Amino acid sequence: MSTKILVLGKNGQLGRALMALLGDRAIGLGHSECNLLEADFTKHLTPFTGKVAAMINASAYTQVDKAEGEGREDAFRVNGSAVGELAGLCKQHGLPFVHISTDYVFDGNGDTPYREEDVAKPLNAYGASKLAGEAATEAAGGQYLIFRTSWVYDATGANFCTKMLSLFRSKTALQVVDDQVGAPTYAPNLAEGVLAALSSAQAQTTFPSGQTTFPSGLYHLCNQGEVSRYDNARVLLALAKPRDSGIVCESIAPVPTSTFPMPAARPLNSRLNCSKAKSVLGVTLPDWKDGLNTWMETVYAGS
Repeated sequence: MSTKILVLGKNGQLGRALMALLGDRAIGLGHSECNLLEADFTKHLTPFTGKVAAMINASAYTQVDKAEGEGREDAFRVNGSAVGELAGLCKQHGLPFVHISTDYVFDGNGDTPYREEDVAKPLNAYGASKLAGEAATEAAGGQYLIFRTSWVYDATGANFCTKMLSLFRSKTALQVVDDQVGAPTYAPNLAEGVLAALSSAQAQTTFPSGQTTFPSGLYHLCNQGEVSRYDNARVLLALAKPRDSGIVCESIAPVPTSTFPMPAARPLNSRLNCSKAKSVLGVTLPDWKDGLNTWMETVYAGS
């Protein structure tokens, strides 16, 4: 029986981490091999459906602000209807389908971590498109795991941490929003958790009948703890300064989100309660500070 896993979005932050962990167990496809905007994109996947044990969709339309305008149709195609087609293809071939969603499905009100059963009210088109993908996955009726996560970053992608590091090297003073709170999630930590959760789900079998009881459902999965964007930046600067002689930044000032108007509104509360993933799948990610320390070691390896 195959142990290989088909990874869509192999060149993204999570995709790269999954490919690295899976090694020769991975069959990875990127945008050039499988473009979810194509009407018949599933034709690129059918040759692999009999060769893998599961499919992980780490691909997404992530241009949050562009989705408010000219990118809206593409966002809903890639994050919504195409996801339903992927889930349907997996059901047809008896494959578990793993899909990655986001904290942006919530409106960010309050200050308590969101649970899976809390009502989703996206503030922007990107969040609405991801919510559509969740619904399409569930409607397909196969075996599935949906993981909502938050503030994903790695060492090379375009993300908050790499952006801050670049700004530390070019500006002596910065302003960073202090009213957005969540958990920065290190992509390799998330990849480890996703693979462990998939393995746990596949192993959940009722004996002695041997009938598989795959725990299909929606789960929250991010690094533990919480921090504001401002405090995240402060920790980043403190960790980077001793390692990087090119840093010129001396101060970071806290400001409200309203200081930086954007086309797409951002949720202020991005906290996610991950207790369900722990209780059902036995998976918990490390604290966000641990992830950030590992990220720092990776960024400055060999320096």
